[in-house]
Amino acid sequence: MSDSKSPPPVSGNGKDADFEMEKEMVEVLRTAHATIDKEVSKIIVGQKDVIEQMLTAMLSGGHCLLTGAPGLAKTLLVSTLGKVFDLSFRRIQFTPDLMPSDITGTEILEESVNGHRELVFSKGPIFANIILADEINRTPPKTQAALLEAMQEKQVTAAGNTFPLEKPFFVLATQNPIEMEGTYPLPEAQLDRFMFNIHIGYLSEDDEVAVVQQTTAVQTEEVKPLFSGEDLLKCHNVVRRVPIAEDIVRYAVRLAANSRPGGNDEFINEWVSWGAGTRAGQFLVLGAKTRALLQGRAHVTKDDINQMALPVLRHRVLINYRAEAEGISVENVVEKLISSTK
Repeated sequence: MSDSKSPPPVSGNGKDADFEMEKEMVEVLRTAHATIDKEVSKIIVGQKDVIEQMLTAMLSGGHCLLTGAPGLAKTLLVSTLGKVFDLSFRRIQFTPDLMPSDITGTEILEESVNGHRELVFSKGPIFANIILADEINRTPPKTQAALLEAMQEKQVTAAGNTFPLEKPFFVLATQNPIEMEGTYPLPEAQLDRFMFNIHIGYLSEDDEVAVVQQTTAVQTEEVKPLFSGEDLLKCHNVVRRVPIAEDIVRYAVRLAANSRPGGNDEFINEWVSWGAGTRAGQFLVLGAKTRALLQGRAHVTKDDINQMALPVLRHRVLINYRAEAEGISVENVVEKLISSTK
């Protein structure tokens, strides 16, 4: 980290060295959490839960799907986090005529200094640390698949050659829930690649007044970079080293498994057509480990799992027509699922 002590290398052979490393990293992340909040609040008003969830996903190494109405500063929020982490940022506006090569890049014919012509690969906007895929549901499945393949494989294949993407690599995709005409909703299997589905709602009146005042005056605040990409990669490693009790892991697995129809929960059988898979349990545990570190703890609690349940399960639990007719939302189902899972 540029303005504070850099995280220690994630190595060490003895338990004592590992314990000291974990204690030091917990303190570094706890302190950095407060500093990041302070920097982001220079530009972004409110949306504390949204920022917390996005930060958790980035420190865990996961991708995010942002769902919210237009004009809620989704692009500004993502670019601000990119500045805090000193990462390269690209925004891709998804449209019905966007082609896969518009994202990944294409080969162009160039003439060399000796007069020979050769094909050279020109990298597309996906070659950055943070990608904002704006309105991802507005482009056809072929183009969506090009992005989602890069998310999974962390590489791009073009003209028989493979090009690795920059690390760390995050995709933050937005969906507009208002205008559904002419859209191509992401299939469930592709939605599963996103760690979180984060809902961005409208601000309170006080926060909205602050936004209007801030955006109609002269901008003087600048965001300072706190993390480098290398720091963030170290954080990913440390998150995975956080100890977690087996009963907490079992609780996370049960939470995901109980969301599937065919079990003992009648409300699931009545309202849910499809539940969460194994990937949900993995993301519940990774998110809970990160949350524990950000709060200054080196152990995971059941409450950490519960706090991750909604963003992890929101796009993995599909409610049926009966639930919609009764006014039951996915959020209602997840809350009831948490209370019924022991």
